Order: sequence, then C-alpha cells, then structure tokens
Amino acid sequence: MTAGKSILYIEDNFDNRMLVRRLLEHEGFLVLEAENAHQALELLQTRIPDLILMDINMPEIDGYTLTRQIKTAPQTSHVPVIALTANVMRGDKERTLRAGCDGYIEKPIDIDTFIDQVNQFLNGNRVKQL
Repeated sequence: MTAGKSILYIEDNFDNRMLVRRLLEHEGFLVLEAENAHQALELLQTRIPDLILMDINMPEIDGYTLTRQIKTAPQTSHVPVIALTANVMRGDKERTLRAGCDGYIEKPIDIDTFIDQVNQFLNGNRVKQL
C-alpha cells in the first residue's frame, strides 16, 4: 500500500529529517525533503507528493504561512498537509488546523506509532477542521 507513495518532509533540523526519512523509507515510501519553505515551493513546482509533513517552526517562512500557500495553490490544494511539530501548548493544534493543516503529529514522534499515523492520513483520515 505504501510502495510508490511519496511524502515531502519540510523540516529545518537535519537530525529530525534523518530519523523520519529512515522510518518512512523502511516502510517503502519515497521521501522528498526540503529544509525550508523556499526549497519546498521549488520542489512542488516539479513534484506533487501524496502527503506533506510540515514542521511549523522554521526560519524565514514558518509552517503556518507555507501551509496556507500550499493550500491556496491549485496544483497542491488537494495534498494533505500534516503538521509535525513540537508546538503542543493549548491552542497550538487549533492554530495549526486553522492554517490549513489536515492533521497534527506531535514531536518528539513515537517511532512505534508514527507509520500508522502517516498511513491513516494517506488513507483519507483527517482531523476535523475548525
């Protein structure tokens, strides 16, 4: 089911990217990476992934702003965007969903449940929008 599915992970922290890449590739996903919003937007002009994992706290353009850009662009508006973030204070999840994210996974990730969470989002499960 995961073979051939592509996931774009937008994350400025190298160690986080490596961990997520290893977990996803082990399950047969094609992993695309961007370390900032500019790289992500450039990549999205030539490749449309099946799912986007979005870090929220990035320099220059944050994940909220980038998600809004992705969701308003006709070629990418249908792609599920899942926040992968350490923002876990009261109201952070709601703010993430208002920005257009379709779901939310807290950091640090639980390596035992992470792939199941990703598969649920790929299978159309979404967090109820606000």
